[in-house]
Amino acid sequence: MKRIKKIIIISLIIILLLVGIYFIIYFIGSKQKLKINNSNSYYIYDNKKNLMNGLSDEWVKLKKINKYAINATISIEDKNFYKHQGFDFLRIGKSLYVNAINKENLQGASTISQQYTKNLFLDFNKTWKRKFKEAWLTVRLESQYSKNEILEGYLNTINYGEVYGIENASHYYFNKDAKNLNLAEASMLAGIPKSPNNYSPLVNEKKAKERQLLVLEAMVKNKFITETQKENAYNKKLNYYGYIRENKLDTLMYYQDAVMKELNSIENIPNSFLDTGGLKIYTYLDMDAQEKLEQALKDNNSNDKLQTAAVMMKPKTGQVIALIGGNNYAESQYNRAIQAKRQVGSTLKPFLYYSALENGFTASTTFTSEPTTFVLSKNKTYSPSNYNDNYGNKQISMGAAIAYSDNIYAVKTHMFLGENTLVDTLKRVGITTSLTPIPSLALGSQEINLMEMVNAYSTLANLGYKVNNHLIKKVEDMDGNVLYEAKEEEEKILNSSIVFITNELLTSTYNYNFIDYNYPTCYDMTDKLTNKYAIKTGTTDTDHLIFGYNKDIVLGIWSGYDNSDKTDSSVGKKIRSIWAQTMENYFQNKKAHWYKVPKNVVGTIVDPISGQITNEHDKKGTIFYYIKGTQPSYDDSLDNLIPTSKNIDNIKEE
Repeated sequence: MKRIKKIIIISLIIILLLVGIYFIIYFIGSKQKLKINNSNSYYIYDNKKNLMNGLSDEWVKLKKINKYAINATISIEDKNFYKHQGFDFLRIGKSLYVNAINKENLQGASTISQQYTKNLFLDFNKTWKRKFKEAWLTVRLESQYSKNEILEGYLNTINYGEVYGIENASHYYFNKDAKNLNLAEASMLAGIPKSPNNYSPLVNEKKAKERQLLVLEAMVKNKFITETQKENAYNKKLNYYGYIRENKLDTLMYYQDAVMKELNSIENIPNSFLDTGGLKIYTYLDMDAQEKLEQALKDNNSNDKLQTAAVMMKPKTGQVIALIGGNNYAESQYNRAIQAKRQVGSTLKPFLYYSALENGFTASTTFTSEPTTFVLSKNKTYSPSNYNDNYGNKQISMGAAIAYSDNIYAVKTHMFLGENTLVDTLKRVGITTSLTPIPSLALGSQEINLMEMVNAYSTLANLGYKVNNHLIKKVEDMDGNVLYEAKEEEEKILNSSIVFITNELLTSTYNYNFIDYNYPTCYDMTDKLTNKYAIKTGTTDTDHLIFGYNKDIVLGIWSGYDNSDKTDSSVGKKIRSIWAQTMENYFQNKKAHWYKVPKNVVGTIVDPISGQITNEHDKKGTIFYYIKGTQPSYDDSLDNLIPTSKNIDNIKEE
């Protein structure tokens, strides 16, 4: 009891201080009037300057908002809105008392004015500085604007789940203007802002109905409606347009969330909308690409618990044109494309083999594919294995090692180069995750984010030029003033000729010529592809990935369980189908580009498994590419293809 009394006394002191501060500020006022029209309105546009979800950026006047929506909002959020001057001190005292008695935060006391003030900010840090600033702005808001103007601004900017503002929410959920909402619809919408992820009827209709009932009961208590009207509204069946409309994308909000994360990282965007009056955010979202990616996911996924994430990007510029962070945003808002880190498996091998080519290996360089134990120290060994324990038990070329994703070849290469070589290459291509130089790194044993990996692969797709991925093209205030514009810059970090050879080697993963003692990892994709791509898959016990590209697009996909349950090979087949369907549909009416052979690179027909030169009559003869002077000749024996220091020369581009 002593503790409760102490809390109550402190609470009363705080209230008295707030009252004092309020009246001082209120009577002093402010010379500069706050600009509130469209404050905190996020209008996000795709690459054709159309608003996402086809929504409106028009500010709706209070007189054009249905009375039910207005009264429902006031009843549930701030019943004394028209009586207080910004702070409901009695409500503050009551909430402090209830929370103290129950020793948990059961009640809040924010008024509509305070909530609207919070909506004027981009960040929501719970600091004392922030709280005092909010209090100051709330007083200014109340002293400079009428109650109707404040309420109008609040209703135009509040978060209703997938959309902001009452007009957009009315169209999104019910396909009608806010002025035409009925009581049932209005009371449902009024319940969402408290917790959109819990009370959106598209996320959890049961919880949404429970919240709607609270809204209706509050409206009865405040004498806006009768008990009969409450019962009729609660029992009225609602049809949710946002859920069933044909152009609804289940994954679009993942892209929007990634946009908002990037927006918050841009330093020269003001911390509040007081100076900007709202933001127009122009992105690189390609709705056609997003639709094709989502459709491919739906066509190839029959397991709702098995999650999938994907990033589609233009390697020349770093523009992210499509992104999905999970199967369905309404069911899970966790954005695996930008938040999760998972083991990437063999998808690190292209960077390992680039490093090898840079250090004197060629496409024909051989190692023996056989069970191998590596002695790391006196008491420590490492014994990796190939998938399904499939070994050639003979020397195989780098091309064959890539086609089969041979783990023994990879670790031998990794150890031959020194483990730090791969770490250094990954840093060069933009991997910021801290990586440990250990033998298993060559097999992708460490966790990296999907977006990071796509950015790294874009360096290969861009022939050695590094770009930074980004979703936002430009940010403007509501008056058209440009606050931010993306600068797209390339940085040359890899040898273009060697990257070209690497890209060509990655086409072996779906080349029938490599069918021998094993099958190429993507051989089931061959008949689905009409264009040329570089492709690499990766598999661990819990994760399946695929990255592939040409000159125009790089697409990376991950699939697995959030709880890291083990998966089977069917998951790998699924994401290969998603990848092929997405890319082929994307290029259906577009020209797909491949790379020109550099002047200092030569193609030679070789046996793809041994890497030895062959002739045009060999039905499995395959063109491997080499830096001029390093290609094999008829005089080369298999031993001459094993890597030695004599192959390590300065490789210059022409």
